Amino acid sequence: MTHPLDPLTSDEFRATTALLSAEHGVGEGWRYCSIEGLQPAKADLDIYAADGTAPARVVEVLCLEQATNRTFRGRVDLSADAVLSFEHVPGVQANFTVDEWEEADAALRAHPDVIAALAKRGITDLSLVFMDTWTYGDAVMPEQWKDRRIGWSDTWVRAAEGANPYAGPVNGLHCVIDINTMELLAIEDTHTVSRPDVMGEYVPRHVPDRLKGHRPPRKPLEITQPEGIGFEVDGHELRWQNWTMRVGFNHREGMTINAVTYDDAGRTRQVAHQLSFAEMVVPYRDPSVDHYRRTAFDIGEWGLGFMTQSLELGCDCLGEIRYLDAVMHDSAGEPYTITNAICLHEEDSAIGWKHVDHDSGAEVRRQRRFVVSFHVTVANYEYIVYWRFYEDGNIECEVRATGIMVVTHVEEGQAHPHGTLVDERTYAPYHQHFLVARLDLEPDGRTNTVQRSETVIDPIGPENPLGLGIRQVSTPIAVEGHDDFRWESQRAWKVVNERSLNGLGTPVAYKLVPGGAIPSFFHPESPVFQRAQVIGHTVWVTPHDADERWPAGEFVNQSKDDHGLPEWVQQGRSTTDTDVVLWYVFGIHHITRPEDWPVMPADIVSFWLKPVGFFDRNPSLDVEPATSSSCHAEGDASSQGSHCH
Repeated sequence: MTHPLDPLTSDEFRATTALLSAEHGVGEGWRYCSIEGLQPAKADLDIYAADGTAPARVVEVLCLEQATNRTFRGRVDLSADAVLSFEHVPGVQANFTVDEWEEADAALRAHPDVIAALAKRGITDLSLVFMDTWTYGDAVMPEQWKDRRIGWSDTWVRAAEGANPYAGPVNGLHCVIDINTMELLAIEDTHTVSRPDVMGEYVPRHVPDRLKGHRPPRKPLEITQPEGIGFEVDGHELRWQNWTMRVGFNHREGMTINAVTYDDAGRTRQVAHQLSFAEMVVPYRDPSVDHYRRTAFDIGEWGLGFMTQSLELGCDCLGEIRYLDAVMHDSAGEPYTITNAICLHEEDSAIGWKHVDHDSGAEVRRQRRFVVSFHVTVANYEYIVYWRFYEDGNIECEVRATGIMVVTHVEEGQAHPHGTLVDERTYAPYHQHFLVARLDLEPDGRTNTVQRSETVIDPIGPENPLGLGIRQVSTPIAVEGHDDFRWESQRAWKVVNERSLNGLGTPVAYKLVPGGAIPSFFHPESPVFQRAQVIGHTVWVTPHDADERWPAGEFVNQSKDDHGLPEWVQQGRSTTDTDVVLWYVFGIHHITRPEDWPVMPADIVSFWLKPVGFFDRNPSLDVEPATSSSCHAEGDASSQGSHCH
C-alpha cells in the first residue's frame, strides 16, 4: 500500500502524462522538465496517522512548449484522475534536463562550424570531443538572446579513447546554443593555448607505469553481520534500533529523509518532519573569459534526483547492505528506474562511551550508526551524501565532494591569480560549493522557536577573580530572518519546544551544530550574488509554508534575482512558538591543490543535529557491551593485534 510520503511510481508518472496529453495536448514538441509528487499538508498527514484516511495524491508538473519557449505548471490529482490546473508561467525558464544536455553535445559536435573551429586547432577526431553545456545567469547572457532558452558550452577533448575529457580543455572556444531548437547561435573563439604535456588520467589503463606499484597491497577488510542486518525495511519506511524514518525521492532534492521519530522507552517522539537539500550554488571565482559564466545551481537548474547514480557498479558501500531503487522520468515523461539508488547499512563508529574506574575496571560501549546515503554526479563533480543516525540520538549529515576539477591551460609564464597550478601549464580555478539544507525539525511537535545559542565571557570581578567564568546565552529568533556564524562565541542554533519539558523541567530541543560554515566572499552588489543572496548568511529561519521550498527561488535557470529566502523573510512573520523551518548554508571553500588532480580525494564537510535536553540523560546507557570474542584476537594481543567485527 502506498504511503502519502512515498515517491511516485512508474505507473503514477505514466498516469500523469496521460492526463496532460489527453486534456492539454502535452506530447510531441513538449518537454517534461519535472514531475513531482507533492507532500500532503501536515494536517492531512495527522489525519492519515489517526484513522488511515489517505490524502489526495497530487502531482506537480513543469513542462516546456518548445516552439513558443513557454513554461507551464500543471497540477494533477491522481486520486481523482483529474487535471486540477495547467497554466503558463511567464518570464521564467524551467530546469534543464539530462536529455537536453546530451542532445546539445551531439548537436554541437555534428555542426559544420564547430567541426571547422576544432579542425583549425588540429582537433579532427570528433569521437574524442565532448561539449559540456552550462546554463546562464541573466547578467552574463547575450542581450539579443535573452528571450530564448540558451546554454553555453565548454569544449573538452580526450587524449585517447576512454581517457579523461576534463584533462583536455580547449580554451577560448565556447558555443552559445538555443536549447529548444538546438540551433547554434554563436561560436566564441577568443584565444588558443597549445596543449601542454599533462598527466590528467585516473583510469588505471591510462595512468603511466611510473605512477603505479609504489604502495604495498591492501589486505582484505571485510565487514560481516553473521546474524543478518540490524535494521528493517518496509517499503520506504526504515527502522533501526529506536529510530524510524521514511525515505523520499524527487527530481530536485534527490533523497529526502521524512517523518523521523525516536522510540524513548516506548514513547514515540517526533524529531523531524523532513531533512533535505534545497539548493546548491557553485560559483567559480575566476573572472577570465573561460570561467566568468561558470556559476551552477546544481539543484535548481538540474536536479539531484536526475543526476543520482546507481550503486550497482563499484564498491560504494561496505558491509551488509540493502538498497532502495528510485524512479525518475526523461523529458518525454517516460519513467525509468535508478537501480540501487539509495544505500542503507549499519556500521561501527568506534567508542560511544567509556570509563575506567580504578576499583571496578572498564565499562566501554562501541557505538553504531545507521547510514542512509546516495551519490550524485554533476558533470565533472561527484557529491556523496550521508545521513547518519546514532544510538545516542545524534544525527550527522556528511557531504563528500570528489570527481574532477575544471582546469585551464595557460602559456608559459602566464599569470593565473585566480587558481592553483596543478599540472604543466594547467591551473584549476578557485571556486566554492554552497549547500542549503532545509531542516524541518519538530522536537516533540510543531510549536517551536529557534534560539541562537552562544558562549559569553564573564567579566573579571569579585565573583570571577580568575576570569574563569563563561555562561551560555540563548536568544530567541522571534521574527523570521537570518543569522551568521560566529567562531568567537561558538554560535549554534536550537529548535526549542517550550511546551514539552523533560524530566528536569526544562524545554526539549535539537541543536544545529554548524560545520563547514563559510562566508560568501561576494560584494553585495555582485550580479552573481544577487541571484544567490541566500549564501550571504549561515542560517535563515522561517515559519513553515508548503509553497516556500526553494531558497534561491523556484526558477533559477537564467535568473537575475533571488526570489527565495531574501524575499520571504520580508513578510516579518512570527517564528515564536510555531512550526518553524531552519535553513543552513554550508559548504566547501575550494582553494585548489595539486593533490586534487587528476581526480580529487574526497573533501568532507558535515554538520550535526544534537539533542539538547530532549532526553533526561545519555540515551545510550542501555547499549549492550560487546562480547569479548568479537573484540580481541585469540592468543597474544601484543603480537597478533585485535580485530573487532
